[in-house]
Amino acid sequence: MKPNIKQIVILFVSLFFISCSSEEMISQSTNLPEQQIVPPTTPDVPTTPIAKTINYLALGDSYTIGQSVCETCRYPEQLKTRLTTIYPETSFSLKVIARTGWTTRDLMSSINSQSLEQNYDLVTLLIGVNNQYQHQDFSVYKKEFPELLNKAIALAKGNNKNVIVLSIPDYVYTPFAKGYDETMKAKISAEIEEYNRFAENFCNTKEVQFISITSITQQGLINPSLVASDGLHPSETAYKLFVDKILNPVKLILQD
Repeated sequence: MKPNIKQIVILFVSLFFISCSSEEMISQSTNLPEQQIVPPTTPDVPTTPIAKTINYLALGDSYTIGQSVCETCRYPEQLKTRLTTIYPETSFSLKVIARTGWTTRDLMSSINSQSLEQNYDLVTLLIGVNNQYQHQDFSVYKKEFPELLNKAIALAKGNNKNVIVLSIPDYVYTPFAKGYDETMKAKISAEIEEYNRFAENFCNTKEVQFISITSITQQGLINPSLVASDGLHPSETAYKLFVDKILNPVKLILQD
């Protein structure tokens, strides 16, 4: 009996120390400082000389004209400013064809009414939200977006590599849409996603760059600084993030 009692005592003592050691390890691990997750950054495209003059055409709607922000705050102007800083020996001209409320048809009508030279080194296109907002049949966008993209390519010296299409922002994530119920919000986001998916797929067939900025606008409710004073459109800060995302592709276009 005695040897058995001794073994039992040794066993309990061992279990006690193991338990203490485990608790100490857990306590130490919970007191470790949190590690900050640093998002990966896209390597900057090296800067090489470009042409002495660059003509830039920005096509779109309120997201291009910069509704509710200053003229120099909208993304085409911010892009021009950034490029001027990067390429101080180059002269940049910017023409904006955009208006709040424009659909694909409105934009095409305005382009066709002007005598535009097909000499643009860079063309950006962001269009479609008003087709969705005005409850137009999706077939209208499917017909007119390709026509607009082909027109943009023609204006970009016929070079598809000189064109960038930006995705449609999601206005569900703004104070403007707070009055919508969850079913309506889900419907709007799904429709905008459908528009963007179609545009991206068509851009792929034309070998045109499609750059999504929608995720930036989907931070509008948790980061109010991304929304303009009207509670609907992107702010100067949001447009800066647009430019951050398209700057390297634009540099590659201009340096090609």
